[in-house]
Amino acid sequence: MSTDPADLPATELLRLYRSRRLSPVEATEAVLARINHAEPALNAWCLVDADSALAAARAAEHRYATGAPVGAVDGVPTGIKDMFLTRSWPTRRGSRTIPPDGPWDDDSPLVARLREQGAVLLGKTTLPEFGWKGVGDSPLTGITRNPWNLAHTPGGSSAGAAAAAASGMGPLHAGGDGAGSIRIPAAFTGVYGLKPSFGRVPNWPLKLPGSTTHAGPMTRTVADAALMLTVMAQPDSRDWQALPPGGRDWSLGLDAGVRGLRAAWSATLGFAQASPTVAALAEAAARAFTDFGAHVEPADPEIGNPRPAFELMYAVRFTWTCDTLNPEQRDLLDPGLVRMASTARTVTARQLLEAEAARHEMVQALDRFFTRYDLLLTPQMPVTALPVRQD
Repeated sequence: MSTDPADLPATELLRLYRSRRLSPVEATEAVLARINHAEPALNAWCLVDADSALAAARAAEHRYATGAPVGAVDGVPTGIKDMFLTRSWPTRRGSRTIPPDGPWDDDSPLVARLREQGAVLLGKTTLPEFGWKGVGDSPLTGITRNPWNLAHTPGGSSAGAAAAAASGMGPLHAGGDGAGSIRIPAAFTGVYGLKPSFGRVPNWPLKLPGSTTHAGPMTRTVADAALMLTVMAQPDSRDWQALPPGGRDWSLGLDAGVRGLRAAWSATLGFAQASPTVAALAEAAARAFTDFGAHVEPADPEIGNPRPAFELMYAVRFTWTCDTLNPEQRDLLDPGLVRMASTARTVTARQLLEAEAARHEMVQALDRFFTRYDLLLTPQMPVTALPVRQD
């Protein structure tokens, strides 16, 4: 394991803090040094507040020195996707239509929980405008690049979060996912991203109507994601759609393994295709579950092709977003976002209800599928990271 604190997972940082072998200030300084080294080539951050981060780290250092850490992530450097309100910092969501002028007085629920439990907030990570697409560029911040190959995208919309996590610019990063915005960049950069069940992490204000926007962790390890989710999932009365708080510690049972579980392997989900290289690698990973003691067999969930219904519902929501802006603001938008939104201008109420009905049928098919299986193993993405500027 690297001795550079910027390369350490949050769980190891916390262990070193408790043993007084490393301080939050040292860890934060190492992460800020990594940011200074990697930026602006990666362009993962739209805002870094080093002074605020170091002040928070010094406060955490004092708490550890007195044996009184304030919470589960006390002193851990953390990035926030620029779709979540963060007190004192602008939240512009990758858009020139949102001015940086304040006041910025509120924390979104997940930011409030992370702050309460001592996280050292570093700044805001980049995203495409309003998180509309699965690559990492916006009219406001330009192109975010993949740390493994700067000619390629880290994916989107949680582009900066993935690039920052993969390159050691903080072990914990908050992401959001409505159409793959955590899962796509996690796949393209090799980090761990989790899209939790809708409402598991309270989210306010919800900028897109409907139940498609989820908040979740992006980290380099599963254990860090479980730690972060446990903090993020704490209740907040501002989100009326949040799931009832369960008080669960998601890190418990991580080492229990998969022995005896029933796992389905699906290369296509019954409708899609992956590149031969991706399919072969994913199948080999699925076979490894047999070595872990799970029972694995080929099986497709009978959901049909969800893309037509999803794309209709997705485009309608962004049409609504565009229509909340005045003509001068619309002229500032990503042209691709405008084109996508325009495709939904002739959608009828009947078509939207039919798409919702198709969604319910897919959910019911998956529910039936999971009466037979505990796990569904499938390629995360059909291709590897795309070149930048390719949509």
